Amino acid sequence: MYIEIDDKSGFCFGVVRAITEAERALGGDATVYSLGDIVHNRIEVQRLERLGLRTVTHADMPRLAGCRLFIRAHGEPPTTYTAARELGIEVIDATCPVVARLQRRVIQAHERMRPTGGQVVILGKRGHAEVEGLTGQVPDPTIVIEGAEDLPLIDFSRPIYFLSQTTQSIALFEELGAEMRRRAADPDGVCIDDTICRQVSNREQHLTEFSKRFDAVIFVCGRKSSNGKVLSEVCRRANARTYVVEEAAEIEPGWFEGVGSVGICGATSTPKWLMQEVADRIGDLNSQFIIHNS
Repeated sequence: MYIEIDDKSGFCFGVVRAITEAERALGGDATVYSLGDIVHNRIEVQRLERLGLRTVTHADMPRLAGCRLFIRAHGEPPTTYTAARELGIEVIDATCPVVARLQRRVIQAHERMRPTGGQVVILGKRGHAEVEGLTGQVPDPTIVIEGAEDLPLIDFSRPIYFLSQTTQSIALFEELGAEMRRRAADPDGVCIDDTICRQVSNREQHLTEFSKRFDAVIFVCGRKSSNGKVLSEVCRRANARTYVVEEAAEIEPGWFEGVGSVGICGATSTPKWLMQEVADRIGDLNSQFIIHNS
């Protein structure tokens, strides 16, 4: 069996930066508290926990006075920084620069919409940390939509400023933007601001081509990964024999009956070492195999 690990899969720049910052802060047996999972990958979180990282929630902040609090790549609303300052908590801010730029764009979008009575709309996953950080940038309400089924939440008689969570699908964003203009009383009053991270979005075309090359595809990602859900569906559309796993132990031998080649890829929150473990596990199930890192 031929097994290939996709060299373009794995941590994006923002996640690499956050984990590097966390590892640096954890040097010398120090304890650092991460506000939420540092990355949406349970296995990588467990590795960092062994180094001293402890995951906490906003409700835990009052007991962290004098401690160090890590802000992950997803970012946080201004209220979090204010609370930390008031509680005497040292903040290690690893917000992805792309997310930080989008946060500023959200503020600007609201400033532009206020004089016209317009509304700001974000394509994103409700409850996702990045989206919570975006909607919390200003006290004004921000409409969050996940798909066409949420379009009724928008008042099409008013101006619209449409942005996106950084890891959303470009195709979906463009489709929804076109539909907003079609429904709007004034199509010129709809501003479409594509804020999707290209380091992430450019993987869609690559993964489509990558997945078509193999008899089967194993997509490795954490259960909580929004980006993982989007990219695994890209793979599945290109190759029906796409299987999603969180770790090597989930591999099932039956997936490889009659399979001569397997492609292994993952989300922006999937570490390379975990994809290698999956490749090794598949190799263990076969007496003859070649593992190739493309």
